[in-house]
Amino acid sequence: MDETVRRAVERAITTMRLDIGEPLAMDDLARSAMFSKYHFSRVFREVTGVSPGRFLSAVRLAEAKRLLRSTPKTVTTISHQVGYHSVSTFSTVFAQRVGIAPDHFRRFGGVRPSTLAEEKPEPEPGAMVRGRVLAPDAVRGPVFVGLFRGRICEGTPVSCAMLPEPGPFSLPGVPEGDWQLLAHCLDADRSETGEPGYVGCQSSVRIRPNTTVRMADIWLRPERVFDPPVLIELPPEQHLSTELRLVG
Repeated sequence: MDETVRRAVERAITTMRLDIGEPLAMDDLARSAMFSKYHFSRVFREVTGVSPGRFLSAVRLAEAKRLLRSTPKTVTTISHQVGYHSVSTFSTVFAQRVGIAPDHFRRFGGVRPSTLAEEKPEPEPGAMVRGRVLAPDAVRGPVFVGLFRGRICEGTPVSCAMLPEPGPFSLPGVPEGDWQLLAHCLDADRSETGEPGYVGCQSSVRIRPNTTVRMADIWLRPERVFDPPVLIELPPEQHLSTELRLVG
């Protein structure tokens, strides 16, 4: 990655985080990156995998999750604090992208009580994506792996699994299309110490007519400032088993 581009995108992401409640426009972000608006939008997507607007929205929702979990502030106050003028719009977007309404998120500690960790009795029709989650020896803990429509781990995955540790996975019922394979290590020790987590992204898992099995490995690496936040709420360790499906 070109150092000038890297620093420009990093400046824009820093602006997003520092001015999270401000009505930031593309011109504001491009100015912070010291690029033209059109050049900035293109290089930002190349570096992060998503548009500046989509990244900003993910940063705001991730901060909302933190505030809901750690403060007694009302949903209305939090929505305004992270840049939403309408609490109803905030609640709708939060529910769509995190997978649970803000008030339920707070009440149940982030876990969707009736939908996380439910096994499907019969896989949906579609292809099987198989592979391995590969990681450095130092990586410990359960790993979430799933197929998504875009680069952000949000909403309802096309198919997913929770692994007790890096290793082989099978994702059934994958329909035709181009999907992003995303992985996230749930290392409680790293979360408590504030160390970067481990994530992985394998783009363009392509399923075409008559595909029955598609192989795709994914490497975990330290999380970087350029990685969009993980928005869906993953189950705590005590709710994990070897192979689980998320049911939307």
